[in-house]
Amino acid sequence: MGRKFNFGAGPATMPLAVLQEVKDELFDWKGLGLSVMEISHRSDEFQEMAKEAESDFRDLLSIPDSYGVLFMHGGATLHNAMVPLNLASAEGTADYVHSGHWAARSIKEAKRYTNVNIAASSEEEEFTFFPQQDNWDFSDNSKYVHITPNETIGGLCLKELKPSTIPVVADYSSGILSEPININNFSLIYGGAQKNIGPAGLGFTIIKKDLLDQAQDITPTMLNYSTMLEGESMYNTPPTFAWYFAGKVFKWLKSVGGVKAMGEINNKKAKKLYSFIDESNFYSNNIQESCRSIMNIPFLLGDDGLNKKFLEESEQAGLLALKGHRSVGGMRASIYNAMPEEGVDALIEFMANFSNKEA
Repeated sequence: MGRKFNFGAGPATMPLAVLQEVKDELFDWKGLGLSVMEISHRSDEFQEMAKEAESDFRDLLSIPDSYGVLFMHGGATLHNAMVPLNLASAEGTADYVHSGHWAARSIKEAKRYTNVNIAASSEEEEFTFFPQQDNWDFSDNSKYVHITPNETIGGLCLKELKPSTIPVVADYSSGILSEPININNFSLIYGGAQKNIGPAGLGFTIIKKDLLDQAQDITPTMLNYSTMLEGESMYNTPPTFAWYFAGKVFKWLKSVGGVKAMGEINNKKAKKLYSFIDESNFYSNNIQESCRSIMNIPFLLGDDGLNKKFLEESEQAGLLALKGHRSVGGMRASIYNAMPEEGVDALIEFMANFSNKEA
């Protein structure tokens, strides 16, 4: 059976070259006669791999030494609690930009540990655009402003971030490594690995070191950024296989030209699909053009009654996981870094044939 095109939002498609390399090493890593899944995270071999993975991650994103980098359990959702526990206080306030489903999840969790001010929201407009930075209304003495630069479900994003007067915290789960960003405009970036980095279960953190050592007293040891950084992400046994896999992906990204080259590829893929949708009388996307995600592209069919048929026939054509999130309906094509342009071409061809037949 040949490979199919996985348009799932996560766990997502992985680079074929990386999968092959992992397969080749699975039973015997570095000639040790063991799988990387069987070796101690304290061993010299694993320590060397971990340091190299961090170094490559730093190179790809131009992360300065003034930032710490963590590879941790829990994905992004755990950080919804970690951020306010580490950066705010029960009596203090933090600002949040409400841009959709995942921003709402972050807001709900943060309210358990600090006071939350909604600095901006596009909820009344059904999240068809990302609230622009010039309109963010900060509260007095806010500890940070939290954003979700790419909303995986809604398919909208913040295209550019300018320097802020307060620390910016960002959930970059579905946008990390997809195109260049200026790390210096952020104080903390976190996310899950299962979209552009590797298997589910691994989370990444990039944190400005001057934000450390101010966690609330109730912060669990395992949720304290300072503790995890002091332990070099190995306070306990880390997700070793996922970390190893991430290191392979970083190498793959560097081999194809890094984040700048990947951004050009991703924008080309997204432009192809958006252009087809916009020129169609059968499909539509209601996100403001200036805020459209290049990673997650939702679209509606002209007749919702055809959704089931579209999904059945697309799966038969080897185009998988196109069903949109239940909160927005329709379809969604997630075209992360590892989705080749051929996959987007195949999707467009199928969509054209389907609309010609059903319109």
